[in-house]
Amino acid sequence: MVAKRIIPCLDVNGNRTVKGVRFNNLKTIGDPVLMGINYARTGADELVYLDISATSEGRKTFVDLVKNIAREINIPFTVGGGISCFKEAAEMLNAGADKIAINSAALSSPQLIKEISSVFGSQFVVVAIDATQINGCWMVMSRGGQIPAGKKLLDWALESQDLGAGEILFTAIDNDGTKEGFAYEKIAQLSSVLSIPVIASGGAGKAEHFEHVFKEGKADAALAASIFHNGEISIKDLKCNLLNSGLNIRI
Repeated sequence: MVAKRIIPCLDVNGNRTVKGVRFNNLKTIGDPVLMGINYARTGADELVYLDISATSEGRKTFVDLVKNIAREINIPFTVGGGISCFKEAAEMLNAGADKIAINSAALSSPQLIKEISSVFGSQFVVVAIDATQINGCWMVMSRGGQIPAGKKLLDWALESQDLGAGEILFTAIDNDGTKEGFAYEKIAQLSSVLSIPVIASGGAGKAEHFEHVFKEGKADAALAASIFHNGEISIKDLKCNLLNSGLNIRI
């Protein structure tokens, strides 16, 4: 049985890891390379770095940062945030990223998934999907969860898989930031219909939430940010709890 994965997520603006509310009132919380090294040492299975810089200069800075991260950490890491074309995806992978995550660009041009996966392989492509419930139906949102994409969650996940995605990173917008638990039922549904791994995001607040998302949600991995950055949950303690609950976890 493949081990379940714990994945801290770091928002990056320039050369700093930041946190804020919807990318406003950003506060520096650390150096992204040093934080990555620390997470690798303390048991994270993978990392996700999201570039929230909006300018072309910010993009160049992020590429240089990816090179530094690749030199310093020994666990896989995914980069995303504003990747809009094959060239930008290739730059990230060539800089040393293990995977790239695409979201709005894939919705605008689904063939981008196939283009990247056909050259680099599906294992390098993570399709990030943000979704919310509208009239009882889970619908995909683009542009940071602000604009309806006109696609149903399950339909878009299956289409992404068919086009060559190697993983789906699903963020439940309704749960995100609540710290009240993941969208277990919908994650379980995604996991049952897809043949590729599902990374659950949105709602982590305590150790039990990770156990539930792996057992009830059947997720392959779980992603969180502030609870790790703030030290609310240590990855070492979390993994010990999950292992004791009978899950297959790398220690």
